[in-house]
Amino acid sequence: MQLGAAFISLALLTTSLSATEQWWLSDLGPEVGTASAGQGVVIAVIDTGIDASHPDLEGVVIGGTDFSGVGSADGLSPVGSSAYHGTMVASLIVGQGNKSGGVIGVAPAAKLLSISVGLGIQGSNTDAQIADAVNWAVDQGADVINLSLSRNSANWPTSWDAAFLRAFQNDIVIIAASGNDISGDSEPGAPATIPGVISVTGLDKNHEGQEVAGSSGIGVSLSAPGVELFGSYPGGQIAKWSGSSAAAPLVSGVVALLIQQDPEASANDIIFRLISSTKDFGDDGFDQTYGYGFLDPTAALKSTLTATTNPLGQLDYWIELYRGSEDNELDDASLVTPPSPVQFLDGSVLIDASEYSTSQAAWYQNPLLYFLLSPAALLLWLAMRKRRNEGQGRKDESN
Repeated sequence: MQLGAAFISLALLTTSLSATEQWWLSDLGPEVGTASAGQGVVIAVIDTGIDASHPDLEGVVIGGTDFSGVGSADGLSPVGSSAYHGTMVASLIVGQGNKSGGVIGVAPAAKLLSISVGLGIQGSNTDAQIADAVNWAVDQGADVINLSLSRNSANWPTSWDAAFLRAFQNDIVIIAASGNDISGDSEPGAPATIPGVISVTGLDKNHEGQEVAGSSGIGVSLSAPGVELFGSYPGGQIAKWSGSSAAAPLVSGVVALLIQQDPEASANDIIFRLISSTKDFGDDGFDQTYGYGFLDPTAALKSTLTATTNPLGQLDYWIELYRGSEDNELDDASLVTPPSPVQFLDGSVLIDASEYSTSQAAWYQNPLLYFLLSPAALLLWLAMRKRRNEGQGRKDESN
């Protein structure tokens, strides 16, 4: 039975990915992607759910839940028209490519909480779901929260005030994608606009932004690789994608390394070390393309800076000053459905996101498939055993 499980696991990874193809790892430095990187750190991924059966994500999810209303109770059934999204995000944080031959995460030794929300589900009350998801992550003891999603508005509902404030009070670092500049609107959206949240924009290999499927660069905290990256795709596949959704998990992985190195450091300390150690590629100091600069894990890990307050702003102070004003009232905005990945690793074209469904994403989770494949694995084992015995018999006769 163990042989059958191993056979199935190997069969699911349909393509392999070399370390050199994962250019962002060398771009970030030698500290990322090592077997022990991120050990002891728990990261909550609030997204569309994680396909934990993917070979790149074996053994990394230690808990989860669903707030979409259509997923499984453990958050491991990808949901919505962007069902692949959470799996791809997760792989860039903790991908086990060193073992599986696939995507190598920045912090492979960290563990994940999978929290599925209704991203890409029409009529889903994602405003309430995000607040519930953040509170759940706090209750489960998360050290980091990754939100590779964006509202098509800089404003956010009042329910997020209490949830995010509670996370900050519990010393949790929150990282959010700034949003993608695919419609000419380069303004970042919430939750990236919430004071205290690390807002991340994505850049290409040349450290330039504003690609067709790239990221918005106004009002961001920092920048990281985010164009033409690979991520683990449900069904044992690997797909190429771009955007701030891909850049944010790289930052979450680096935050895990900083927490691992200094468990006594506060969230404010971690954020300060992160934004003060960046590479300044643009105009001197803060600018619209890079934020405070380009992510530099090596320099951040050397930093011992401390901060008594969040360097990216204090949400409680913002609430006191601005909540209730006409400009910050709830609007009709909702979470933006992210663009589809570009292609699979083998070059084949992905189906359109609107045609992608949970049932398609989870075909390999069908128990009937395992029932059918297990005998095949057993027959393979018997054939190999027979061949070995025949070879041994010929060896004995020759002696």
